[in-house]
Amino acid sequence: MPGVNNGGTHLSGPVLIVGTGLLGASIGLGLKARGIDVVLTDISPSTQAVAEDIGAGRALNPVETFEPELVVIAAPPDVTADLSAKALTEYPNAVIVDIASVKASVLDHLTTVVDDTALGRYVGTHPMAGREKSGPVAASAELFTSMPWVVCASEHSTAVAIRTAEALAIDLGAVVARMSAEDHDQSVALISHLPQVLSSLVASRLQDSPPHALALAGNGLRDVTRIAASDPRLWVQILSANADRLVEILYGVREDLNRLIGTLENPTGAGSRLDMAQLISEGNVGQARIPGKHGTPPEAFARMTVLVDDVPGQIARLLTEIGDAGINLEDLRLEHSPGRQVGMAEISVVPGKRHDLLEFLTANGWKVVQ
Repeated sequence: MPGVNNGGTHLSGPVLIVGTGLLGASIGLGLKARGIDVVLTDISPSTQAVAEDIGAGRALNPVETFEPELVVIAAPPDVTADLSAKALTEYPNAVIVDIASVKASVLDHLTTVVDDTALGRYVGTHPMAGREKSGPVAASAELFTSMPWVVCASEHSTAVAIRTAEALAIDLGAVVARMSAEDHDQSVALISHLPQVLSSLVASRLQDSPPHALALAGNGLRDVTRIAASDPRLWVQILSANADRLVEILYGVREDLNRLIGTLENPTGAGSRLDMAQLISEGNVGQARIPGKHGTPPEAFARMTVLVDDVPGQIARLLTEIGDAGINLEDLRLEHSPGRQVGMAEISVVPGKRHDLLEFLTANGWKVVQ
């Protein structure tokens, strides 16, 4: 089935997506929204059926001659390499990309089972997007919008294959980031896999916590443990595939924990308070290096908290009125007050707009906690 480039897209299609979980179905939805023919396949008929029902693509017609422009392997990490090798053989004219969260092990395996010519049509990629929920029911056509999409071309990848892989990311609204497979795996060990492990470890401390302690939980605990709700089956595969790189980082974390434990065992001892302050300060420095809005250097925003009645429409009203005032909202965080039917909306704006917003909200009857 020949594809037609639909104005504004880079891919022509058809595109075959192998695996219809959250990411695979989201890719399908995004490409379909741009008029690209998407064919789906999944080892689970029920999962594929759900993806088809939500409009992520269609099933392959057994009688059609199918020659995809691109095959996207959106399967679990432990089968990604084998499925990529199979696709390189079955579709000799197609570019094959995978979206697994580890890259070096997939490439290493492929170099042992396919020849250099076939390997030229393969490009490892990794969209840095996701949700705590899994499966096609959680899919979204906008999941990748403005998110980094890492493209790890190998020395074998052809220019056509690289352009096609990058076109996939661009068509889905992502921002292409190029790096080697090794650099990618080192990077995600630090910025993705380590946070997952630490979040899970903190959340595991809560298993037997008394209810009165958990009743005091606020956004701090929720922020730290949010990703602890991730799928254990998927993360066993991810951590196993990137274990060597993650272990090196965990050694450093262990040293810091041992140092802190030693300090806290004698908190009034000589140098103990300095050690504690240094630990927190080092965290300040690291946190300040995380890119801010749109990938720009982080910016200090002015914050204020607005009390919002816990009834339908109040948040919408607040945001609408802020927009009517011509003030750009940089960030918004919501928290509920225990035992009260009221929420707290923490609003962030550029410092120069803080006074104007405070006056506007107060004049419009909002209760502002400065």
